Amino acid sequence: MTKTTTSSQDPYQVEPWWQRILNSDLFYDFSRRPVVVLSAVMTLLIISASMLAPWIAPHTPFDPASLNLMDGFTPPMEPNAFTGNVYWLGTDSQGRDIFSAILYGARVSLLVGFAAVGFAAILGITLGLIAGYKGGWIDTVIMRIADVQLSFPAILIALLIFGITKSLIPRELQEQAAVYVLILSIGLSDWVQYARTVRSSTLAEKNKEYVQAARLFGVTWPRILLRHILPNVMGPVLVIGTIGLALAIILESTLSFLGVGVPATQPSLGTLIRVGNEYLFSGEWWITIFPGLTLLVLALSVNLLGDWLRDALNPRLR
Repeated sequence: MTKTTTSSQDPYQVEPWWQRILNSDLFYDFSRRPVVVLSAVMTLLIISASMLAPWIAPHTPFDPASLNLMDGFTPPMEPNAFTGNVYWLGTDSQGRDIFSAILYGARVSLLVGFAAVGFAAILGITLGLIAGYKGGWIDTVIMRIADVQLSFPAILIALLIFGITKSLIPRELQEQAAVYVLILSIGLSDWVQYARTVRSSTLAEKNKEYVQAARLFGVTWPRILLRHILPNVMGPVLVIGTIGLALAIILESTLSFLGVGVPATQPSLGTLIRVGNEYLFSGEWWITIFPGLTLLVLALSVNLLGDWLRDALNPRLR
């Protein structure tokens, strides 16, 4: 009697999601680019460190009870002349640990950046889908508003929206609402890129057979936009969102550096740079240099990831 052998692997078994990612062309292209891998590692490192700041920061930099003025202006990795304490990246004028302040400040910058990009993407995608699908006067109005906004720098639009919105909020609530106002200002200044990109993709998709078939079956136009057209226009949006994250973080830091961003009780990287800039020429260079380097590395890493994603998702650019 002969024994029949069966294959140990089921031919109909579905690969796990992580296995499909590792076997994808996108991951293969990613793994062969050392600069992109390094950018991803630096981005994840900064994001993870900022999210875990309450647990990994050596000090609580914005708790007045934990500060010692005798530790002020301590250089990096040098013992303080009065207390003998050593800080990795030094301290500022109030004895605040710069390393801990960077971790907490990066949390605010990343929060504003992600929230502003999410708000701008939702607004821009919605308007772009409607403008591209409906056409007519709706398309004309939305695109003319976008053209007018593109004629002004984003920072001027953000400053204008920030000033108008903050003037409508009661004075006693302005400090608590500063982060939300900043997210609204940056989001409203950055929705145009999403709207124009999604509109152009929608114009190409709405005349294809699957959309016409959906119309014949009586599917409503909002359902066509959400279930059929939207998944096919998300590739360029993902690229814009990645690059837009770096721009949003830089814009937030610029506004905070100008003194119209987050309050001093919730400082971001831009606020730390502004505070340290006052002491830059008096010899305390570390107060502004280290937050500035953190902002530079974060923005550069996210931009490099966005550039790679643009090339990887567009075969014509390879």
